[in-house]
Amino acid sequence: MSINGQKLEDVRSGDRDDILLGMLTVIDRDANVSQRTISRELGVALGLANAYLKRCVRKGWIKVQQVPRRRYAYYLTPSGFSEKARLTGQYLSASLTFFRRARSQLGTLLRDCASDGRVRIALAGRSELAEIAVLAAQDHDVSLVALIDPPHAGKRFVGLPVVNDWRDCSQIDAVIVTALDGAEGIFRTLTKEMGEDRVLAPPLLRIGEGRRGSAEAIVQAAK
Repeated sequence: MSINGQKLEDVRSGDRDDILLGMLTVIDRDANVSQRTISRELGVALGLANAYLKRCVRKGWIKVQQVPRRRYAYYLTPSGFSEKARLTGQYLSASLTFFRRARSQLGTLLRDCASDGRVRIALAGRSELAEIAVLAAQDHDVSLVALIDPPHAGKRFVGLPVVNDWRDCSQIDAVIVTALDGAEGIFRTLTKEMGEDRVLAPPLLRIGEGRRGSAEAIVQAAK
């Protein structure tokens, strides 16, 4: 059985700690919040939100109390507050680890591009990874000229013009994939159109066996 594409056993095993943290945070903020509001704030289907809510109740993290007009109020128990604190610390630690890993890997790619004379670079994919790439580029003799991201073409992102296609960029020497969703497809499309030597991606994106340029020399991202 699955809910919104996710197996119910995965829900029961706590496969998505980010959803658990989000749910505990929402309920901590407003005990009278509805399940529909919870699902909307977490960006998940109503059925999935309900499954996580039931799991939290079974774990003793949330207490349910019926209120007038056939509604329910949800309260965090002491163990719920403890779990929320634990998940928050875990999230912050993971975020810091991601930032450090991403900056190191992107820095290596940018350094190698500079040494090879590939100094005009575009990013492909609007994401936190693209933001980190902009920061990392400040430490190397390269110039980020644009961000390729069709849904946001015509806008700007962290100072970069956003374009629809790599051909819309002024002359570029290489593209670094920074999309967190659909990175594999973006990498393959760009490689086919531009050539393998002009498209790079950090190992943390776990792109398949295609060429990664100098990224092969970087320690693989932890699972």
